[in-house]
Amino acid sequence: MTAPDKSEILRGTLDMLVLKTLSIGSMHGYGIALHLRQVTNDALQVEEGTLYPALYRMRQRGWIKAEWKQTPNSQRARYYSLTATGRKQLAEERAGFAQALAAIELVMRNA
Repeated sequence: MTAPDKSEILRGTLDMLVLKTLSIGSMHGYGIALHLRQVTNDALQVEEGTLYPALYRMRQRGWIKAEWKQTPNSQRARYYSLTATGRKQLAEERAGFAQALAAIELVMRNA
């Protein structure tokens, strides 16, 4: 059996990871992907084709907002930030993740 594909690991957790990342401050898409890669020591690498549809979906749900700003190297980029609704959603996602993790832990200990 081979190791799980990294994209499968992200399925269901990407929104939570992006919301948590934005809880430290506004970032553009590349910054979000880079942050996730850095804090996980390259274990999670989010591709553009996965990240930008997720950002769009989260904007539609009102969890994040976006505005155009200048990057430090003077390029225009869309910066995303968390909304109050997004903070509430992050809390719900974290609680659900903790429950799932506890259930998996029980199976791993007792199976």
